[in-house]
Amino acid sequence: MSDAVPDFIRAGFPDGAKFHTFAPPVGDGETGGASPRMAYVEAGEGSPVLFVHGNPTWSWMYRRALGAVAGSHRAIAVDHVGMGRSDKPAEYPYRLNQHAENLLALVRKLDLNDVTLVVHDWGGPIGLLAAVREPGRFSKLVISNTAAFRSERMPWQIGLARSPIGGFLLRGPNLFVRGLMKDCVVHPDRITPETRRGYFWPYGSWADRVALHRFVQDVPTAPGHPSYAHLVELEEGLPKLTDKPTLLLWGEDDWCFGKPFLAEFQQRMPHADTVALPAGHLVVEDEPERYCRALADFAG
Repeated sequence: MSDAVPDFIRAGFPDGAKFHTFAPPVGDGETGGASPRMAYVEAGEGSPVLFVHGNPTWSWMYRRALGAVAGSHRAIAVDHVGMGRSDKPAEYPYRLNQHAENLLALVRKLDLNDVTLVVHDWGGPIGLLAAVREPGRFSKLVISNTAAFRSERMPWQIGLARSPIGGFLLRGPNLFVRGLMKDCVVHPDRITPETRRGYFWPYGSWADRVALHRFVQDVPTAPGHPSYAHLVELEEGLPKLTDKPTLLLWGEDDWCFGKPFLAEFQQRMPHADTVALPAGHLVVEDEPERYCRALADFAG
């Protein structure tokens, strides 16, 4: 994908937003020593608010949320390697551990402290594992429609997406992004043609969609999975975060990470405040005004 950012993408982010890339180190040599670039966008000044997306989204998802906090904070949204504007290598360790270390590499590069961490979907395990590893850099947590613990509640669609035929459907007709626009909201009328265009833009070809399949393959469902130990590390490390103000900002009509996952977080993090919205998985598009208002009030 070209480094050029289309005008309609730039226009969606807050005024003055800056687009950057950097190359985090690769841990296990799967890329032959290459260091793919990881993209991020930032706007505003002040204590940082760090936005971490999941699959198959990218930093575009947080365009309104960045604007909601950039007046009083340094708002930063990342694109994981393989996603958004970041490089999309065919061979790369698309694993939970690598993504968490990539995020920490950015945090260290920018010397971020007093961070309000905002996570969604698979960005939850990635961002929260980073916070567990360096809890002193993070001050507040905003958690939406995700998991950070082992669960037997994963829907059958995830299993299908992990399979070879699922890989064809995700990378060929791009069914993951299509399904996101259709089945992950309860207010489909709020998904405008321009919104659809923004979500589809980074994933225009088979090669551009490699991480859409690799990310879903990395969901650890059994002890033999390469990322299982890191999910256990996260689950057992959650008590390190219980002293941090936390907001569970949830779409309660999510078919994937719905009310049972919210209840699990409430049990594990009883100090957390909860704002449950009448929204699907893509809560930030389903209820953008209420999402951004709750986020801005919590960030302060």
